[in-house]
This record gives sequence, C-alpha cells and structure tokens, in this order.
Amino acid sequence: MEKTPQAILFLLLVIRFSAAQNTTTTCKPEEFHVGVILDMDSLVGKVSRTSVSLAMQDFYSVHQNYSTKLVIHFRDSKGSNVQAASSAIELLENYKVQVIIGPQKSSEAAFISNLGNVTQVPIISFTATSPSLTSASMPYFVRATLNDSVQVDSIASFIKIYGWKEVILVYDDNDYGRDILPHLIDALQKIDARVPYHNVIPLLATSDNIMQELYKLMTMQPRVFIVHMSSTRASLLFTKAKEAGMINKGSVWIITMGLANIIDSLSPSVVEAMNGVIGVRFHVPKSQEHDTSFLIRWNKMYEQNNPNESALNKLSIIGLWGYDTVWALAQAAEKVGVPSNENSKRLQSSKNYKFLELLTVSTKGPELLTEIVQNKFRGLSGNFDLTDKQLQVSSLQIINVVGGRWRHIGFWTLGNGLSRQLNQSGLKITGSTSMLDLNPVIWPGESTEIPRGWETSASGNKLRVGVHRSAHPEFVRISKDPVTNETSVSGLSIEVFEEAVKRLPFALNYEYQAFGTADTGSSGSNDDFVYQVYLQRYDIAIGDITIRYNRTLYVDFMVPYTQSGVAMIVPVKKKNVNENMWIFLKPLSKGMWFGTIVFFIYTGLVIWLLERLNGNGYLHGPFSLKQLGMLMFFSISEEKEKLEFFLSRVVLLVWMFVLLVVTSSYTATFASMLTVQQLSPTLTDIRELQQQGGYVGVCRGSYIKSVLQDIGFEKSRIRSYDAPDDFHSALSNGSENGGVVAMVLEVPYIKLFLSKYCKGYTMIGPFYKSAGFAFAFPKRSPLVAEMSRAIINITGGDSIIQIERKWIDRENSCQPEEKIYGSDTITFGSFGGLFLLTGCVTTCSLCVALLMNCYKKDQPKASTKLDDTNQKEHGRQGEINADTQDGDQSNEENGGCNDTENQTVLISVPHSSNTNGDLLQDCTQNGMAAASTHSGSQVIHRVNKVNMLPNNSSLTSVQAGRIDVTSEVPVDSLVDVGSNRNLLQK
Repeated sequence: MEKTPQAILFLLLVIRFSAAQNTTTTCKPEEFHVGVILDMDSLVGKVSRTSVSLAMQDFYSVHQNYSTKLVIHFRDSKGSNVQAASSAIELLENYKVQVIIGPQKSSEAAFISNLGNVTQVPIISFTATSPSLTSASMPYFVRATLNDSVQVDSIASFIKIYGWKEVILVYDDNDYGRDILPHLIDALQKIDARVPYHNVIPLLATSDNIMQELYKLMTMQPRVFIVHMSSTRASLLFTKAKEAGMINKGSVWIITMGLANIIDSLSPSVVEAMNGVIGVRFHVPKSQEHDTSFLIRWNKMYEQNNPNESALNKLSIIGLWGYDTVWALAQAAEKVGVPSNENSKRLQSSKNYKFLELLTVSTKGPELLTEIVQNKFRGLSGNFDLTDKQLQVSSLQIINVVGGRWRHIGFWTLGNGLSRQLNQSGLKITGSTSMLDLNPVIWPGESTEIPRGWETSASGNKLRVGVHRSAHPEFVRISKDPVTNETSVSGLSIEVFEEAVKRLPFALNYEYQAFGTADTGSSGSNDDFVYQVYLQRYDIAIGDITIRYNRTLYVDFMVPYTQSGVAMIVPVKKKNVNENMWIFLKPLSKGMWFGTIVFFIYTGLVIWLLERLNGNGYLHGPFSLKQLGMLMFFSISEEKEKLEFFLSRVVLLVWMFVLLVVTSSYTATFASMLTVQQLSPTLTDIRELQQQGGYVGVCRGSYIKSVLQDIGFEKSRIRSYDAPDDFHSALSNGSENGGVVAMVLEVPYIKLFLSKYCKGYTMIGPFYKSAGFAFAFPKRSPLVAEMSRAIINITGGDSIIQIERKWIDRENSCQPEEKIYGSDTITFGSFGGLFLLTGCVTTCSLCVALLMNCYKKDQPKASTKLDDTNQKEHGRQGEINADTQDGDQSNEENGGCNDTENQTVLISVPHSSNTNGDLLQDCTQNGMAAASTHSGSQVIHRVNKVNMLPNNSSLTSVQAGRIDVTSEVPVDSLVDVGSNRNLLQK
C-alpha cells in the first residue's frame, strides 16, 4: 500500500515528459537548405564565412518563433570555376538547396547563374561585381553588392578636377578585370581623357613578371595609374612598384572598390607600400552596434574559424554585405516557406549534360526571388535595397592612404558629384566641382603638390627637339661643330622656344637634332619635317612651321607664336599727281567736303534766324538768298559788327575757329601733295595678278604654291625661289626678263623682306588667312597645353616684341622716303570733335534765343497807363500842331532843320517802315529831329539831344528831356539819344 502513491507519481512524470517531448517535436522549425560557395583560403572567403555564420546565430536568437530555419552548407571552390560549378551541382542534387549564396568570383557566378536559371534557384552573390552579370539572360541572379560600373563616374570626376588627360589601366586578366573597361573608358572619354596603354596582369604572374610590366610603365609619359585587381595580385603589385621607385613624387595611383573596400584587411606592409594612393570605396554609416558588440562577436567567431590568424582589422564592407544577405534571405524564407518535394519536377537530360536529370526544379523559386528583391531594411551596411536585383548605391567615399591608414577626402553621389561633406539630405553643394571641395591629398612621396600626371621623357632620356633649316635664317639658323659634331641653332623661332621652356613650371631636358633628308629620304619640306614627329623620330618639331589642316591630322600644334597670312610683294611706280586738274579736291575726302558744306549752310541759317528774332534792320523781311549770302559774307569778313545779337557773335566766333583749323589742315595737306613724290603699287589685288597672266613667285617648299593653284593660277606660271635676295632679283627683273611681277609669301616673311628692301616695294593684302607659326607635338602630348600657356605669356607681353626687333631688326630697318598715293586725305572723322563743338554751340544758341523771344511775347500789357497817356496827348494835339506849323516855316529858313534843344518836336514815324530816313539823318546831324506821318497811334519822346535815329525807329514825338510813349514799343527798340539811355515813361 505504501508503494502505490510512488508508482502513481512515477507514472505521471513519465506521461508529462512524453507530452513535453511531443510538443517539442511538433514546434521544431522546418529546414530551409542554403548552399554557400566560397574560396575558403582567400581573405574574402574567410571574412564572408564568418559573417554568414554570425548572421545565422544572431538572426535566430532574435526570431526564435520562426517556423523556418536556414540550414547552411559551406563548400570550398578553391578559386576554381570548375570546382565552384561542381559544388553547386552537388548542393542542388544532394541537399535540394533553395538558394545558393556567394559565388565569390564573377566568372564563377556567371556559370552558376545558368544553373539557377534552369532550376529556378536564386543565386545571391555579395562579392561578384562584374557589370556583365546584370544582363536579362540571368533572371535568377541577385547581386547583393555594387556593380563595378557605378564607380567609374566618381573616378572620372576625380581625374577631371585635377586636369589629367592620360591614364594607364592596370587590371587582372579575367572577367573581373576586363568587364569594367568599356564603362571606365567611356567615362574617361567624356572628360576628354584617354587611355594610351592597358597593362594586363596574368593570373599566374610572378614577382618577376610584375616587375617587367612595371618597367614598361616607367618608359611611358603618363603617370596616372588606375588599378583594378584582386587583393592578392594588387598586394604584390604595390610592393614591387615601391621597390621600383614608381610610387614617388609626380605619380598618381587610384584603386577601385574591389581593393579599397578591404584595405583595412590588407597586410600592414602592403598598406605602407600604398602610401599616397587614392581609393574609391562604399560609404558605411557608423553605428554603435557595429562599433562595439558586433565587432567583438565577429572577431571571436573569426578566430574560431581561423585559429592561426588574428581577427584584427579583418572585418570589411564585404563581411557586412554577407551578414545582411543572410538576414534578408531568412526573412524571405519565412514568408515563402519550405517547398514540398512531392511537387518537384526533374530536369530533362541532354547529350552534353547528363547530370541535369539528377536536378529538380524549385517550386518556390520565383516566389522566393520576389520576396528577396522586395525586402528592404536598414542593415549593418546601411540601406539594404536589392531593387533591380542589385544593391542600390547611396554614396561612395574617396579615401587617401597615408601612414598605414586611410583618411577621408570626400564623397561622391550620382546626383551631386564630389563634395567634402555628406549630410542627411545628400551632398553639400558648394558650387562648381573643383578640388577646393575636397580635403587636401597627400600624394606619393609625401608631397602636397598636385602631380602633373605625366613625365617629359621616359627613363630620364632627353626630349628630341627637331629643327629644320629655314630659307630665312632669321627664323632658324643651323650649324654643326666639326669637332664635337654638336648641333648649334639660333633664330627667332629658337629663341621663342627657349623662352617658353624657361616659363614652364618644371624643368625640360632636351637636345636639338637637325632634320636632314639623307637619313629620312624626304624632300625636305615642312610637311616632311612635321611628319617625323608622327613617326616618333622627334618629340617636338620647332621652326617657322605654319599650322595647316593636313598637318593637324597626325600632330598637335600649340598656339601660334606669330600672326600669319598670305600677301603679295609688288613693286611701286611713281605717279605725277600735278597733272590732275582736280587735285585741289584731294586733300579732303568726300565725307569731309560734304560735312563742311552742310555745317556752313546750317550755321548761316541759324545766324540769320537769331538776328531776325533780335530785330536786326539789315535782315528784315522774308528770308532770301541775298540775306543768306550776306550772313556768309559776315562769317568770312570783318563785318561782324553788323551782327547785333550776342548769341550770333558767339556762334560766328566758334564757326570761324573751326574754319581756321580746317583751312590750315587743307593748306598743309595740299602743299604736301604738290611737293612730295607719290607712289602707287603696280598691282592692287590677287585677282588682278591672275588676270594679267604674269609670272608669280613663291618660297621653295612652301604650301602657298598649292594655294595659288587652288585659286586658279597655272602651275607653269609659278616660280620658286629660296632666299630674300632671290626675291629682290626676280621682282627687279620683272616677268618679261625671267623674273616675276609679284611674290606671294606669308606675312612674317614679307615683313622680313621689307625690312631689307623697303624702297620700291610694298605689301598688298593679306588676301588669304592662316593660323600662324607654331611648334608641332605628338598627338595628345601633355606638353601642348603647358607650352601653349607659356607662349601666351610671351606674346601677351613685351618679350615677343623684343625678340622680333632683335631678329627682324625693326628699329634699324630702312623707312621709305616716298609715300603711297592716297594716304594723306583728311577725313571727316578726324575733325569730328570740332564739328560736334560748333554744332552743339549753334543749336544751343538757337534754343536760347527762341526761349527769350517766347518770354517777351508773354509779358502782360500795361493798358491802363497807356490810355491815360493817350488822353493827355489828344488834349495837347492842337498846341502841338500849331508849333509844328511854326516849325515848318523856320525849317525852311534854316535849311530844313530846326533847333530841338529845349523845344518839343512832333515826329510821326510808322512802326513798319521809315519813309524819311534821309531827312532824319540830315536833321540829326544838326541836333534836330524830323517828323513823318504815322497811320496809327503816335509816340511822344523828349530828348536832350538827338544824335542818331535808326531806320527802324518808331518815335512819333520828341521833346527835350523826356520821352513819352503812347503805344507799346519794345524796350530794345529804343535808342540812345545824346549820351543818356532813353527812359520809358509809362
């Protein structure tokens, strides 16, 4: 009885344990098989395996209630495409994996993706970056990393802001290395940079092989290198490049994302060898979890997987992408679930692929692929977004390797380009893209000076500067030392070149080499000389070389150092101008004659109008040619006192000054024409030369011969000469005596000829333009831009003038004693200031006079006082008439005049005219005043003594001591009577 309770208790425990065991068995998550293929011996493979394992552990520790659980099957590809493909088939056949992660190499991913397409199994790679893997022929391939093509624009932008024009590419000889080339070259071409050389590193290259490739690079001018290689071969490359002295001052090394993303994981010695290198890497935002707990757990697991290695600095962005990939896959698997094997279909076998019948088609593949692509979250690597079946780029970071570590230079995004800082809304825009937007760079050799990106010569060899003997020694003169066999050169072109070299921002080591026809088999023309640069016999060709289109097809020219063009040298003949009956018109141009006449008439009209408004008696009545002639006479005679208005006198004074200057200039020019012998060219135009059909001369070997033939000259009418002395002889002889009627040369040669033979010749033209003289360089030579800047510096100052004076001898050159006909004519433009002065004074005077006249007409009339005055005068009319009769009798006795002193005399004068002018004149001589009738009102004047009465007087009554006005009379019309001014009594 005592054992019964114990037996019951034991039975209950057994039942409870069984129930618990059944419950546990029922809640066990379904297994979701996943294959992982990595190169376990590589650094990337070790980092990726640690990240995948840690992601599994972390995810299911957080999501313990998930009904599915990933089961990882690791396989080692051993760096072989065949082994990777074999591992994929084994995983699909034996474990029926629903996803394959990590074909590490792009070549491996390409083949395994084809298996994924057949079996509908998604292939996810976070290490394969080849742009060729994004084609539509791989619908089940998902790239959980960046496409290599996204970085080419950032590299091109960086090269552009520093102005480098040539870049050498160094890359692996595999799909990873080659597939980026089209995208990178296109990006460089957009910024006008080119790739003159591709350096391909074999996959099995040894240290000696790499050193040989580096020696090839040392013989080339470009010093900007872009390295796109795996970490293993890149480490060997930079180690050997440092030994060869190629990572020094003046060079530029740029590494792509594949190497820059794992730079923290490289050996310290390799990073030290990369001092000064620029890199482009994915920008990882900082997080506390990443910096602390995650890093501790990751390092611990890495050391567990790799007991013989330290985990220090091994974690890279690739490990973060692998970690986030597992999280994204685990979430998608939970949504899709584990597929049933009952509905699986086996593949049809083929003759070439018998193994396909062992594989089955995944029923959940398309749905799983959709969930993976649509899953977006923020992981340890940042925003994890696999839209378009590849990771979307947010921003890239530009780094600079210095002192065994890397430092931040700037950021790059697709929309905003390069900038120093990155904020929440994107890049901080500071204006146009420039190097000022980035942090300063420490270049190779620990230099802060921006590298030129090229070297002037390979391996320290001197530049070969070719010189060609010129027909004009003033430009290029060549001599050889018979003892040392050294070439000595001089001339204007040589001095310009040497002056430009002095102004370069770097030293240029060069030597002169004379161009000879013996070793080249050429005709010795400038075309042949320039072509030697294309054949790489010379690095530079200098001399009096004209920039021509056909030459630019195989060489590049810098900016010209002298202006040019094609013109003619023709003789001049004497011209006897004294036989011309119209020579008196020659001193003034047609425009000058016309302008002078127009201003002459305009000034006269204004003076007449001014006097008319002032009431000048000489100019009353309507305008007539007689009055205009009178005013013109005033302007050139001593009758200026007949002008009464002061504005008229001002206008006349200014006009007389203008006439004085014009007359003096006319006299001097006319005298020069009559005394100096005039010359005229025998030809004035190239077409006239062609129509005459005479012989024309050119410089031997010049392109001008073909120019004349293109114009229409017959080849038989063109004669070639070598030197300026030959030109002079040919022109002196003329076409009839075996010479020529004209020499067609380039303008610099004509200036040189005229400096020696200035008498008897002149230049006509230029009638054909050319670019000028310049130096020739190989195509896309970086020296072109540098030398062009130096030449602009020379030609923009006094240096080129001094050089030309030295060699062309402008200061001491003879000057022609005779003048070319037609060069002394006076133009209207040369006297424009004087005519502008007289025109302004005349017009302003007219405006002032019109305003004064309007002002006087607007004065109010004093009508009240004038009426009172008229009444008083009518009251005394009888007395005045009586006195007038007595005065008439006395007048007869005294010769028609009467003494007006202390007496009152009645004078009736019409306002419009004076009919008794003679009588008034006679009376005023005896101190008397005469009277004339007036049809209108009368005016009473009192005067002390009448000295003068003007012809236009409107006086009607004169009394001693007073002047009475009974009608409106302008104040200006009153005259001086005696020594006192008349006083107006209102």
